[in-house]
Amino acid sequence: MPINAKIDFQLARDKFEKAETVQDKLKCAQEMLSTAPKHKGTGELLKEIKTKISKYRAMIEKEKSQKRGAKSKFSFKKEGVATICLVGAKFSGKTGLLSKLANMKNEGLNIGIVDYYGIKLQLIEIPSIQKNFIDTKNCPALLGIMRSSNLIILFFNNPDEKQLLDSELSEIEDIPKLIYNNQENILDLVWKKLKMIKVYTKQPGKEKEYPPLALKENSTVKNFALHIHKDFAKNLTFARVWGDSAKFEGMRVNLNHILKDNDIVELHLK
Repeated sequence: MPINAKIDFQLARDKFEKAETVQDKLKCAQEMLSTAPKHKGTGELLKEIKTKISKYRAMIEKEKSQKRGAKSKFSFKKEGVATICLVGAKFSGKTGLLSKLANMKNEGLNIGIVDYYGIKLQLIEIPSIQKNFIDTKNCPALLGIMRSSNLIILFFNNPDEKQLLDSELSEIEDIPKLIYNNQENILDLVWKKLKMIKVYTKQPGKEKEYPPLALKENSTVKNFALHIHKDFAKNLTFARVWGDSAKFEGMRVNLNHILKDNDIVELHLK
């Protein structure tokens, strides 16, 4: 489908091709985005331009950080098996949920670790998103955090705030998102959205061991064994499984057996 671009977009694209500095590239890419036609035939084009904008913003932020010779005030250490960003408008409930689920610590960001059946999940509250967020000096650093996360929980009070979030966060469309609506089972929804499973180990004649291991959905017994130790998969003769993936309790399975959430696995080695 033709994009039917007007002359102002063509001029912006020409300027982008001729631009030499990162700052000029960013400015021209932003101009391309503002002048590009918006219809269903330009989806890939808009995505490509947004990717360019993100790239040059990150380069500029990295250069600034190197010149300062210090860490960004939003630097943090990743912990747990997944990082979840709480993102929303002012007074939308981000801080309330974080304080309810975890003990917060402030390191430029409000950060907390929540225990989900023995699995550690890191929650990070992003400062409130306001109009023209993408033009603020903190935008590149905060977008970087959101891009590196496994999931974003969106908080808003009304449709206008939801539209604002969609507009200001258009550069991170590829990160899975979950809308918070005071759900009591929010952690269960988070876990499902992360597309991960909890799998417990078990030794012959004993009860299951705690805590469980966190694996990606559709992981096999082989993936499970490798997660414990690289030699386990090599020396595994068979496994027994209790749980939803087994037709009966203690079912004997091979390396290719696909596991499900809350399965219990007993490995038998050579």
